[in-house]
Amino acid sequence: MENTEKEDKVEKKTHVAVKGEAFIKQEFLTTKENFHEFVDSEWNARNGEKVSANDKVEETSAEEPEAKKLKLESEEKYKTGNPGGRRRGQNKSRPHTKSSAYDEKRLCLSVIQEGRECPFGAKCHFYHDVAEYMATKPADIGESCYLYDTFGKCTFGLACRFAKAHTTPDFKTMENAELIKTQEGRTPVKNSLSKDLQYRLRKHLVSFDKSEEYLKSLPNNKDKGEQKGNGNTPVVEVSADSTDKVQLASSETETKTSLDKQSPVKTVGPLTDEDVIKLRPCEKKQVDFQDKLYLAPLTTCGNLPFRRVCKRFGADITCGEMAMCTNLLQGQQSEWALLKRHESEDVFGVQVEGCFPDSMTRCAELINKNIEVDFVDINSGCPIDLVYKKGGGCGLMTRTRKFEQIIKGMNYVLDVPLTVKIRTGVQEKCNIAHKLIPEMKKWGVSMVTLHGRSREQRYTKSADWDYISSCSKLASPVPLFGNGDILSYEDAMKARETGVSGIMIARGALIKPWIFTEIKESRDWDISSSERLDVLRDFTNFGLEHWGSDTRGVEKTRNFMLEWLSFMCRYIPVGLLERVPQRINERPPYYMGRNYLESLMASQHVGDWVRISEMLLGPVPKNFNFLPKHKANAYK
Repeated sequence: MENTEKEDKVEKKTHVAVKGEAFIKQEFLTTKENFHEFVDSEWNARNGEKVSANDKVEETSAEEPEAKKLKLESEEKYKTGNPGGRRRGQNKSRPHTKSSAYDEKRLCLSVIQEGRECPFGAKCHFYHDVAEYMATKPADIGESCYLYDTFGKCTFGLACRFAKAHTTPDFKTMENAELIKTQEGRTPVKNSLSKDLQYRLRKHLVSFDKSEEYLKSLPNNKDKGEQKGNGNTPVVEVSADSTDKVQLASSETETKTSLDKQSPVKTVGPLTDEDVIKLRPCEKKQVDFQDKLYLAPLTTCGNLPFRRVCKRFGADITCGEMAMCTNLLQGQQSEWALLKRHESEDVFGVQVEGCFPDSMTRCAELINKNIEVDFVDINSGCPIDLVYKKGGGCGLMTRTRKFEQIIKGMNYVLDVPLTVKIRTGVQEKCNIAHKLIPEMKKWGVSMVTLHGRSREQRYTKSADWDYISSCSKLASPVPLFGNGDILSYEDAMKARETGVSGIMIARGALIKPWIFTEIKESRDWDISSSERLDVLRDFTNFGLEHWGSDTRGVEKTRNFMLEWLSFMCRYIPVGLLERVPQRINERPPYYMGRNYLESLMASQHVGDWVRISEMLLGPVPKNFNFLPKHKANAYK
């Protein structure tokens, strides 16, 4: 569409400064109604559809199930003090649709992997007749298969949604022998859970010798029941402002007492340094954390394909999503998937969460023996109720005795550095990180990451970088990374001036993963909409490689892409800003991009995110539904 036509169609909005809203050049501003009218009409014109805006409203509403406990509009206005009735918070009761629900009847694995017999025989519920399966299979998405083009063969064969790229007329799967030969000896993804280890974990056949050695050295006191780590023991919540000094003092006393007790190492003759400080078979690996850019471990969105995208843009350190130690010890496949590492992740760690010394120490020993990591991180900053009320996450910050035992125990069994991620505190106006950091230095942590907000504060106010600066001085010589509100290289430069050893980036990477390039090149990158679509295309290819190119893999990739787009839509192109750079807590007003794709990517409507996914992954299934995490993005 020509610019003149666009100007006639889009009514300009007078620039009025609104608190919390980003400053955009007046010629790009518009209204909500005109924005959606333009995006819908242009999409319909390009795709040959004739759907009115009202039809879109009804269709989207039908696809998106409501949250279980939806407040009345008047009630929500009253309780939130929000006169506009704007929906806030999260959809905590989101329905979870498994990707297998989109694939009604699949092709049997014995047919996909030629030469393999089906163990179920006539009782098998899957297709064995290839012609019958191909008649019911959804149409292919594209002409070329990323897996076949990259590896020389596609392990999903006829089930691949790009199967015509590697299938003969008589339904045989082709292979590129030359390309396969170049992949020999290569292991793109490590840290998978083997069937043997899973079986041994489920049957409690895995030994934890070093963990038992450490746990026996702990004082046998009234908290013995907690050390069993069965998850059913009630945890007494402790007020940070009333008991921190008492707990820290008691932990110091316990440390001195434990040193007076007999060392777990048996000694003969005079006491030597080897008796006091247990030497390891191999020296603990050292990681250079200084001046690195650290991609934060992000639940849901910080998956392996997303981390690969960030590595391409210059992230130095990556970390897997938070994994529950109890689930890892039980051999849960879904939890172990969070520990997977791509070959491009040269400095990679895993983050674990737990609240008892025995389970955390055993989990650390399990990780140390079975997977390849450069460091292990303890999540003691998670604010969600599910974790906090059990005494984990932020709860560890007020349970310093248990925190000390966890850190010392994990350090005892690990051959790699142990790091800790914390917040300023639990309560908004009661910071306790400055009390904990000197203690953690004594306990043996190799690096501390401090998020400049408390648990109660969440994201309502800006991160406190002055407090991070003071904590950085207390932590020295242990490296301290700062985290919070970094969305541009200017923000990163100000953060480095506080004296931190490095910077962790979380939401900023979700909104624009090219922030790592901006920081390293000290510039504001006015990235085009086509370049941003290429970033999403890379994520799509990495997702198909990681989750699969069959219908289940395609829909899983789509689901994670939609989760990411709920953050990416907040990005405002540099060329449209009246004041550079964009601030992370400034929400974008309705604006028109410099072309249609830029406008589409600016939409905060879930239906438009689905359209973007369809540009890369084809049409959504008939029974498809997706409810975004945040209520503000859901259609009401």
